[in-house]
Amino acid sequence: MAEEIKCACDSTNVALFSCSGASNVGQLSNQIAIELTEKGVGRMMCAVGIGGQVAGLLRSAEGCDRIIAIDGCPQNCARKSLELAGLELDRHILVTELGITKNKDLRVRESEVSDVLEKVSEILGN
Repeated sequence: MAEEIKCACDSTNVALFSCSGASNVGQLSNQIAIELTEKGVGRMMCAVGIGGQVAGLLRSAEGCDRIIAIDGCPQNCARKSLELAGLELDRHILVTELGITKNKDLRVRESEVSDVLEKVSEILGN
């Protein structure tokens, strides 16, 4: 796993929106956003609030320099919610494209978190 991850978009005002769907990859997407937030890559924000058109959350997202969506599967719920709200994405990451197969297990495995976090780091240029 990478020691320190910083976003390649050269911004300190980076919004991270993740899926948190009812599958392993949805929960993994959510955990990756948490890990990236804790490492200072960006700030995790509420994708469901964007889909619900919550005014304050929309304003916060609009004020970000960069927006990154992390989806679990090809349904792309986080990306679609952001796009329907008129927000432009700078990066879209899809966990199932990183070697994780979707299933209905909701438990997040540390080995998968480490593996996906390393791959996301590469995608973000770190």
